Formats: sequence, structure tokens, C-alpha cells
Amino acid sequence: MRRSKAKASAPLSYRETLAKQGYHAIGCGGAVKPCLWLKKSLRDEGVCYKEQFYGIHAHRCIQMTPTLQCNQQCLHCWRATDLDKAEELAFDEPQTLVDGSIAAQRSLISGYKGAATTNLQKLQEAYDPSQVAISLSGEPTLYPHLGELIKRYHREHMTTFVVSNGSHPEVLEQIRPTQLYVSLNSPDEAHFYVMCKPRTHRFEQLLESLRVLADHPSRTAVRITLANEVNTFGEPGYAKLIEMAEPDYVEVKSYMHLGFSRKRLSRAAMLPYEGVMSFAQDFAERTGYAVAAGSPISRVVVLSQSGSIERIDTS
Repeated sequence: MRRSKAKASAPLSYRETLAKQGYHAIGCGGAVKPCLWLKKSLRDEGVCYKEQFYGIHAHRCIQMTPTLQCNQQCLHCWRATDLDKAEELAFDEPQTLVDGSIAAQRSLISGYKGAATTNLQKLQEAYDPSQVAISLSGEPTLYPHLGELIKRYHREHMTTFVVSNGSHPEVLEQIRPTQLYVSLNSPDEAHFYVMCKPRTHRFEQLLESLRVLADHPSRTAVRITLANEVNTFGEPGYAKLIEMAEPDYVEVKSYMHLGFSRKRLSRAAMLPYEGVMSFAQDFAERTGYAVAAGSPISRVVVLSQSGSIERIDTS
């Protein structure tokens, strides 16, 4: 068995750490955290690049994780590392996470009702979420009921984005989210171990996950997070891996100097938007992909084979 049955809930000290960071625990091992862009959208101060690019609604999006466990210690990750020293968390039933995440989201946004800056129509719509990003923290493929969780969200008429580090290709083969991401943060095997610091798997699993994307029935994307002078090289290697995966979209974005990553990387590791665009354009020339859109404020550029983006029907 690659997963052991966990029995303990998170220690109080860890829950306190999460609470200070804006997380809201659901069940024994899941969590919800309202995205910055959800808050901005409710105040008509802008929307996230996922709304700009793909058409999902930032103010109706839940950012959650079914498990806080992770099997990598990526240099650029902003998550709390305290869990690394804790016991494994219990796995909740899918419906517990669905109901709990929706209830938590509604509770967490309720305070906006009394603010003069809140768009009340958007707030009313936000109480009926239409999208869930299963990408908050942890590695979702470590949750043993991920496929069923996605199905349960779809029954609630919600679209789903899943972001994985590619450590369990056999799980990716089975799940059917609206859009499936695999993170690719190194151009080759040697730098994979430096950048991602995997605990339980090898580079070969990531390669197999990229191959899975090529034939996957869901919309697919590969996300490259660039940290200046850490993984902003080896363009031919990145191009070769993307050609293997043949994703619908490639997102190239800058590392952001946030959370616990500040203990490992300096602010200088963030690329300006111009640097991200330069990398994306070079990448496009090597692969036949074309720049489809960009978001300077989020320092992210998306590419596709056609140079355009098919927006998701969220009606």
C-alpha cells in the first residue's frame, strides 16, 4: 500500500499556525483559505488571472485542499512546514470535504456584507460557489478519494482545477477534473531533486505524469514556476518535457516571495513580468506554442498551441 491509514488530527499548534495564515480547517485533514483575488473581486478591485484567462469567477471560487500532507519540500513553496514534524492526518470522506468547504467559504465571506466597499451582488453570487481550486496546500493525489471528491463537486455544478506535483501518475490517469495541472519546476532530473526535494518518489514518476497528460480527457496544463537563477535555465530541457506532455496550456509564472519560502529564497528570486514574458517567448519558439495571454500583476504568461484560450462554461 502506498498510503497508510492515518489516525491523528493536526496538533493544536499547527492549527494555530494555519489560522494565523487565514486557513479554515475542514474535517480532520482538509482546509479552505479565501484567495486574495476573491477578496479583491468582492471589492471590484480586479480579478485573478484564472478568471482573465479561463473564465472562472474569482468571487465564486473556493481554494481548498483535501489533505495538508505533501511529499515534496520545494524551495519555492510558501506553505507552512510545521506539518513535516507532525503525525499524518486522517482522511475525510469526500462529502464531508464538499459540504465543509462550501460552509466554510460562506462563513469566511460573511463579514464582507457590512463593508461599504463590497459589491453586494457579487457577494450574493459568492454564497453559491461555482469553482473549486484543489491546490491550496499539500499534494492532492495523496488523498485516497480524490476522484470521488471531484465527482461530488461536479454534482454541485462546480468546475474543478487540480494542481499536482506529478508524483502519482496512476491517480492522474483516473481523475477527471475540469482542468488538470502538473507542476514542472526543473528542466532535468538533476535539478528536479534540488528544486523539489521529493521525499517518496523519483523523477520517473513526474515523467510518467507528463505522458499521462498527453492522452488525458480533461483540459490539461503544465505550470512552470520560475525562481531567478534557481531554475531559469535549461530551456531545451523544458521544451522537451512539454513536447512529451502536449498540454492544452502552459503557464509560466514567477516565484513570489511569500510565506515560508522566504526562509529559503530571497526577494531577488522573483522575476519581473518582462523576465517571465522573455522566458515564455523563448519557450514558444522552441515548442511551437504561442503566447495567448499575460497578467503583469500576477507575473504569469499562458501559452497554447493555437495562441488562443478556450474559456470554460461556468453557467
